[in-house]
Amino acid sequence: MEFNGRVALITGAGKGIGRAIATQFAQEGAFVCINDVIREDAEEASEELNRLGGKTLPLQADVAKEEEVKAMCDRLLQHFGTIDILVNNAGIGDSFMIEDTTYDAWKRVIDINLNAAFLCSKAVMSTMQQKRYGKIVNIASVAAKKISYHGGAAYTASKAGLLGFTRHLAYELAPYGINVNAVCPGATLTPLLKASSPADQLEAEFGRFPMGKFCEADDIADAVLFLCSRRSKMMVGQAIDVDAGELLAWTDFKSYEKYRKDRVKKSPGQ
Repeated sequence: MEFNGRVALITGAGKGIGRAIATQFAQEGAFVCINDVIREDAEEASEELNRLGGKTLPLQADVAKEEEVKAMCDRLLQHFGTIDILVNNAGIGDSFMIEDTTYDAWKRVIDINLNAAFLCSKAVMSTMQQKRYGKIVNIASVAAKKISYHGGAAYTASKAGLLGFTRHLAYELAPYGINVNAVCPGATLTPLLKASSPADQLEAEFGRFPMGKFCEADDIADAVLFLCSRRSKMMVGQAIDVDAGELLAWTDFKSYEKYRKDRVKKSPGQ
């Protein structure tokens, strides 16, 4: 097990993609710090992995708040003494058109999807620099390379910004033996997506994917573990797409009209 004894912090790991990433690291022998803004989700995920033989630490914190990030990382270092891997996975989004997006809503998405990655990375990088080893993986989105189908402009902008941050952080930390990369998931069949979209609507979307199906959370976790493994030791500032071919699909004007109508239906006051 390559990650035996490594210490990994996964943000937003109570459910969905983050939980799948935490599970795979635990199965590979890592000590896993499970962060979530909802304490019960972090503790439940931690307890489940511990029952399966994992070694985990639940860490409740809003990673968009600097003081909470600092307290979380201080506790992590007090408990384990070091950190080897950071996965900035926490994220949110909305589906509003720009004219219906309030500034507060915009800022909240940017804070969690982009600013939190800055805060968490800054909080752990000095430890990684001192030991001249570390892996940082930012969970972006294929929306960073086109636009978001399920999310709004704030989501698209935050994920595009996250790729820019990934490249710059990678450039600064590479001389210390720290690899910084990103994973760009396409639409992924998480509990949140299942709960927010009727099954027939999801099935109708299969045509957007050349592989004819959505990604699963474990597919994203596979890419993350690869980027944290020795097999990717010379990869720096890269963004791996895990999207069932979604970025290959053609989008025409009729598709945009459908996108707009779907967004209007979900906008405030509609």
